[in-house]
Amino acid sequence: MKLANVLSLGVALMCCFLATNAQAPGCKCMSHNQGKCDASGGTTAADCKCTLPIGAENVNVDCTKLIPKCLLMKKESLGTKAGRRPRPEGALIDNDGLYNPECDANGMFKARQCNYTSTCWCVNSAGVRRTDKGDENFKCTELVRTYWVIVQMKRITTDVQDSDLKAALTNLITNRYKLPVKYISNIEFEDPLVFVDLKQNSSEKVAGEVDIADVGYYMEKDLKGDPIIHADEKFAVVVNGKNVILQDPLILYIDEKAHEISMKRLTAGVIAVIVVVVLAIIAGIVVLVLTRRKKGRYEKAEMKEMNEMQRELTS
Repeated sequence: MKLANVLSLGVALMCCFLATNAQAPGCKCMSHNQGKCDASGGTTAADCKCTLPIGAENVNVDCTKLIPKCLLMKKESLGTKAGRRPRPEGALIDNDGLYNPECDANGMFKARQCNYTSTCWCVNSAGVRRTDKGDENFKCTELVRTYWVIVQMKRITTDVQDSDLKAALTNLITNRYKLPVKYISNIEFEDPLVFVDLKQNSSEKVAGEVDIADVGYYMEKDLKGDPIIHADEKFAVVVNGKNVILQDPLILYIDEKAHEISMKRLTAGVIAVIVVVVLAIIAGIVVLVLTRRKKGRYEKAEMKEMNEMQRELTS
């Protein structure tokens, strides 16, 4: 009897082991280090279902590619607000930086964003404000696409050839971020800066492909040493076995339509800088004019004195 119990237990453990190892291989969220995946006994990649905790919810995501920037920003924003330290009364939120966006069913930014306040504005497909701000009646007729993303970074490692670094960056973008190489428009070097141009307009992008705005967001996080991708995939730009150090990323966005931000909405600080620059230019012009006038007067006086001396000698 005891032998039968032992055998039954052994069979049960073996079945459990086989079931566990029969699950879909690599069922983990490679595109986010906090994603949770479960194959539920399945044996193929399609059986791997993943979720990402965003605030109090677990949102279904596709971990085989980059997670949309809108969901990532929402997660980061809600994660910041969930801290235990209370926000001081009257503290301001920088709505032009990190904010809690409204996303559609596909994880894309909605054209109008209000950050759950009475102040609203329009954003592009990268979630960047492209209009002045208004009240809750502010209208946004369409989500304007960002077709060009420029990733600017500073190169610290200089003892590598530009051509080799260009090849390494191309390989990194296509393999780590799964962006087709056709969307890497150009990689330029202007020491110590490196510029990566990603271009992808509305007619070129195929359904299911990675968006260049998402690539820009992931790449910025990697360059700042705050990676989103699973820890199994370390960020590294390798040239001939040597790690190339790149830092200080700056991401620039160019839309298919011109932005509608007017000068009247500039902050007091920006206006003050413009005024100082204008005054400095005016002061420079005034000094130049006065200097030339004095020079002209001096030359006229000198000529007058020489004429008088000549008349005295001939008289």
